[in-house]
Formats: sequence, C-alpha cells, structure tokens
Amino acid sequence: MNPGNIAYDRWGSGRPVILLHGLGDRRQSWRAVAPRLTGDYEVVAVDLPGFGESPAPERNEPYDVAGLVRVVREFCELHGFERPHLVGNSLGGSIALELGVQGVAGSVTVFSPAGFSDRFARWGMRTAGLAANLAARVPLTVRERLADTPPARAAARRVLRGDPASPGARTARFGVRELEPGGSYVRLVPRIADYDFTARPIPCPVTVAWGDRDRMLPPSGAGHAHRRIPGARMVSLIGAGHIPMADDPLAVSGHIRWTCRAGDRALSPSRVRS
Repeated sequence: MNPGNIAYDRWGSGRPVILLHGLGDRRQSWRAVAPRLTGDYEVVAVDLPGFGESPAPERNEPYDVAGLVRVVREFCELHGFERPHLVGNSLGGSIALELGVQGVAGSVTVFSPAGFSDRFARWGMRTAGLAANLAARVPLTVRERLADTPPARAAARRVLRGDPASPGARTARFGVRELEPGGSYVRLVPRIADYDFTARPIPCPVTVAWGDRDRMLPPSGAGHAHRRIPGARMVSLIGAGHIPMADDPLAVSGHIRWTCRAGDRALSPSRVRS
C-alpha cells in the first residue's frame, strides 16, 4: 500500500486533524463534521486504501488493520503532519487507537471503534462477510436493483442509523458497487472480525464515544474499551447509531474539539486559546 496513492480532502489551517472512515465507507462520511472544525484546525479526510478513490492493495499484499495503520502513519509522514489529532469511526477508530499507542497522535477521538466486540458481534461480522461474498457473485445491475427495494432500504436504515424513522435516514442505503469477488470489503471483513485491540496505555488524550443505538457494533463494546484503554474519556451518544457523523454531527464535532483541545494543552499549554 502506497501512502502517495491515498485520496484526501484538505481544508482550513492550524494543527492537523485526520479523519478516518469506517469499513465500506469513504471520506465524504465526514462532510457534515469537517466544516465545524476548520475554524481552528487543518482538517484532512482520507479514503482508506480500497475505498472511495484510493486504490486497493494488490492481492498479494497484506490487507488488515496492521497494514492500514502502517500506511496511514506513512501518509502523515509524507505530508508532514506531526503529532496530528486522529479521529476515526469503526475501522478508522481502530487505526487511530493503534497509532495513538505508537505515540503518533496528539489526541485520539473514536466513534464505535472495531476491536472490542463480544463473541456474538464477531459472529455477526463473519456472517455479514459471507453474505457479502455471495452478493459479490451477483451482477452489479441486479445488486443495485435489490439494494433499492423497500425491504433493503428499511434494513439499511435500521442497521446504519440511530433513528430509522428520521428524515435524514431516508437516503440510507447499503453500498453494493464495491462488492466484487476479492474486493476490499470482502477481503477485510474477516480480518476485522478477528481483530482485537490489546489493552495498552495511549500517551495522549483519548475519547471513546459509542452510539447507544449502534446495531452493527453494539454499545457493550464500550465496556471493553473502558477496561482496555486506561484513562480514556468515555461518552455515550444518545440516539446515535453506528455512523454518528450522520446522526448527530454537532455532538460528534463537539467531542472531537474537546479532545483536540486537551491534546493542544498537553503539547503546548502556552499556545492554547482561552
């Protein structure tokens, strides 16, 4: 995986804030959050390798959490982002936490990070992976039609959004274009299902936030995170699902700002704004 091939958007100025999306998502998932941060920070939203506009690794390349951690770290080094604030959702949250352990981050804010699931949730991920593998064998035109049927739309609202009946949830839809045999999603799901975040201290401020209506990675994972990340600030996002940036961008941006400012104070108290 080449860090120079990572697609990204960049706004604002100041200390960098790197936004990392979840499995199967893309950098546009942060579009309602990024403008709320650009007044004080340089905000960089990336497409992880294999998603959005970033090319997938070759079939013979390792493609797992450790590999993604490495390439995001190299991306930061390539662009001169020193001790950036790291923010991630789901898979992106796992990457941010691992980089925090390595001392790369100035602060870490994560939303429903992978790596803290119980046995039942892991079984659900593996089942989703098998279903995706089967769906990948169906022609794209058929997959697109099926994804737009009322039952599939209702399932997407239920799984992805905190309040399936909210006006904003009407556009929720399972992405099927990337479902190809040997594609990025199919390759990564079993790796994520087997991934565990090992209990280790992180030498910067950390916030772990979990939607209380997350049906993909249940909120019980927050308890495991509390035990494995000493000193982390734990937050429950009331009414939010697995993608809280869509459900409550105001609360999400507020928690990011809180953690970033804590990291700013830890790094350089004399330069913190009042």
